[in-house]
Amino acid sequence: MRSAPRFAASLVAQAAALFLVGCGGGDDNEVPPPPPPPGGTSGLDTRPANTTCLAGDPPSTTVSIAVQRVFPNLTFPLAPTATSRQTIAMLQAPGDGARWYVVQKTGSIRVFDNTANVSTSTEFINLSSRLNSNVASDNDERGLLGMAFHPNYPTNPRVYLFYTGTTGGNLVDRVSEFRTLDGGTTLSAGTELELLNVADPEGNHNGGNIAFGPDGFLYIGIGDGGGANDAHGSIGNGQLLTTLLGKMLRIDVASSTMASPYAIPPSNPYSANARCTGGTGAANCPEIFAYGFRNPWRWSFDRVSGQLWLNDVGQGTLEEVDLVTLGGNYGWRCREGNLPFNAACGSNPAPIEPIAVYGRTLGQSTTGGVVYRGSAIPSLHGRYLFGDFVTGNLWHISRSTAPTMTMGAGLSTGLNIASFGQDVDGEAYIVHLGGTLHRIVPGTGGGRQLPTQLSATGCVNSATPSQPATGLIPYAPNAPFFSDSAVKTRWLALPDGLNITIDASNDFDFPNGSVLVKNFRIGTALVETRLFMRHSDGLWAGYTYEWNAGGTDATRVVGGKTVTIGGQTWQYPSEAQCLQCHTAAAGRTLGLEIGTLNGDFGYPTGRTANQLTTLNTISTLTPALTLTPAQLPVIPDPAGSAPVGERARAYLHANCSYCHRPGGTAPGDQDFRYTTTLAQTNTCDITPSFGDLGITDPRRIAPGSAARSVVVARVNRTGADAMPPIMRHTIDTAGVQLLTTWVNGLTSCN
Repeated sequence: MRSAPRFAASLVAQAAALFLVGCGGGDDNEVPPPPPPPGGTSGLDTRPANTTCLAGDPPSTTVSIAVQRVFPNLTFPLAPTATSRQTIAMLQAPGDGARWYVVQKTGSIRVFDNTANVSTSTEFINLSSRLNSNVASDNDERGLLGMAFHPNYPTNPRVYLFYTGTTGGNLVDRVSEFRTLDGGTTLSAGTELELLNVADPEGNHNGGNIAFGPDGFLYIGIGDGGGANDAHGSIGNGQLLTTLLGKMLRIDVASSTMASPYAIPPSNPYSANARCTGGTGAANCPEIFAYGFRNPWRWSFDRVSGQLWLNDVGQGTLEEVDLVTLGGNYGWRCREGNLPFNAACGSNPAPIEPIAVYGRTLGQSTTGGVVYRGSAIPSLHGRYLFGDFVTGNLWHISRSTAPTMTMGAGLSTGLNIASFGQDVDGEAYIVHLGGTLHRIVPGTGGGRQLPTQLSATGCVNSATPSQPATGLIPYAPNAPFFSDSAVKTRWLALPDGLNITIDASNDFDFPNGSVLVKNFRIGTALVETRLFMRHSDGLWAGYTYEWNAGGTDATRVVGGKTVTIGGQTWQYPSEAQCLQCHTAAAGRTLGLEIGTLNGDFGYPTGRTANQLTTLNTISTLTPALTLTPAQLPVIPDPAGSAPVGERARAYLHANCSYCHRPGGTAPGDQDFRYTTTLAQTNTCDITPSFGDLGITDPRRIAPGSAARSVVVARVNRTGADAMPPIMRHTIDTAGVQLLTTWVNGLTSCN
């Protein structure tokens, strides 16, 4: 069965002619229709003036910092089959502020001069041929993950790398020593000395950060072995002291040799025991410094105090920040953050409380950072910076936080924060997975406060807030996202004189100042209005308003909330949750693309017309479309009359592809975009990576058997195992039936 027949074919023809497009509008007044333009009748006659519904500057905050891109002329190379640069670390050699080293998960380390206008980098080493990873997937947690210079580099020419490799045909987390033979220009791959090979049962939760501590020992953070819930043995790897998984390790590499690649620091808790070669031992492993970690994703030592700050990625409820001490138990899988998780924890010491935690309203995958020791931001001195990979939120906290603080909203950066860097002067940097580098700088203040009442935003009729302002343009995607059966109406607002462009994926790219407005009704009751704004800094942000019982106005909800309306659970998203679905990989504006807007809509003029024709006719496209709707891509209505395969793929595109696509934020490497053939989605007849949900012989999608298909099962449930994983509290029975019919009818993956 073909999975994307109309869209894939027409996309090729369109690509040569269509690069930029803008967007038009309409008004509520009935006027005589003009002569039909090329491509059909327009639903609107003119673009309405919009002087009120504008995003403007982002709201003022108390955060004293901002994020500024650095080295803007520098572009790192793409590895073969990779879809992004996959940059995950940046560091400088000890005492050398003249150069930067950037680690790409795909296997390369690049070095470049620390000058503002630098435009070229050279390769320090390439280990791509030694990796056990999927280079094509941004979200594959395997690859080249960590780098550490010997403290006396370059006098001591050794550099240490952490990568996922293969031993005996099996996946391992490997730490190796390499040497430079040319004075530091390159690192010789031929000098590799393997220090550790830790057998890894899954492809995720590898940790991978390595660094030398102030004591001169090499520290190594390793995850729990992957999968969900640390379902390894009776107490999980995090608590099992005879494995190196789920631990912070500390080893002595001062005199490494092939016969004895490392020694055990005598103060390690179990230093008298035999080393855990291969990652396990008969007794407690002497390499262990601390334990009880799920996936320690980035950590660092405070350059002044020597304290070890670490962020541990949570299972489904809390992300945590820890101060790691010798012999400490940090809870997983007994606890997630500061909450109980699993009662079967044995008799290990009580877990140490985290310094800070935050929930899924603020982020989904925490990224450890650095203690700021620079001079550019005096108020930040001594505070710990960290962020979230999914939402791009950035926080800073002090050591005085006790026992555990719950984080506030933080600063939105719009970045997939893969890691932090710190230069020799103590200034802090952010590494964006997509290949750009950013410095943390003093905040400029300013901005404005969003109105508390929806009626004051300028995006609705101030006298009748249930009606849009006159400058808004209505639209509706062919394939809508399921929102707990709520009925939605949508509008877009463009700054006067500015238009929309279209990116290479046919997604709409809105100009700064644009606003998207969406109303939600449960039954006939208006319950929520969301504003999605592209502010003057180019960053998108979402804000939500809760309607009063009389339907006369709506009040802004900050931080999200969950209520019961007519017996139904309804969730108002936090600002961070908006960006968990509105991903950068999907262009932020979900449902606004050529394929989903190539359909008819009933306009306020009383005419029903094609939306692309309408946007084209009112002269807001830059350049204007030259193809008719029949020549343009179409994503069908999942509830319409198109063939079941096309409708099912449209459903997955609308409800799953914003995260499950190249560059998306979901783990694994599925690609649910409508344009991707079924065979290339990496779902058909593929064993699931993150839990089987109790299904016998499961597949992500099992041709001919919806009962064995994890994708169908996740759509057919709520809670932690559901997909999408947030903002859904009911099951889309029609969607489940559509997917079931489609999967049961599949005979192959072609």
